[in-house]
Amino acid sequence: MADWASAFDNADMGVEQALADLEREKQKLREVSKIWEESTTTVRAKDNSFSMTFDGRGELTDVSFQGSKYRSLPPAQLAHHIVEAVRQGRNEAMAKVEKVMGTGATGLDFAGVAGGKVDPMEMMNSLLGPMLEGLDGLGMSVPSPSDKDKDKRGE
Repeated sequence: MADWASAFDNADMGVEQALADLEREKQKLREVSKIWEESTTTVRAKDNSFSMTFDGRGELTDVSFQGSKYRSLPPAQLAHHIVEAVRQGRNEAMAKVEKVMGTGATGLDFAGVAGGKVDPMEMMNSLLGPMLEGLDGLGMSVPSPSDKDKDKRGE
């Protein structure tokens, strides 16, 4: 009987920790949503011939040319400045998100998800995994994602 009590205590601690982690990550997501909706980033070309504005998601929303300096640039040089400014603007916009999200105690990389470098399902599994592992201590089996996929396919 003591085994059941310790299993419940250990499961409760795992579930409580997972829920606390989940709440912290939800708060970060609320902050990121605000950045995505309200933030802008503006970068200027090194030669000040133009500027570009990006929204909170790093999408280009405006290009402004200052004077006529851009007209005197060779096409390849202008193209290089444009590509460079786009990279810089996106990186700066994503840095704002990364500053809020970072990689928390849970090891989640929200900036990686936003940039398409991390699979959102893998991220959710890493967040919910500790809670589900706590259920194993209670004698409950938790299907792995691959088991669920097999069930869907009828295997």
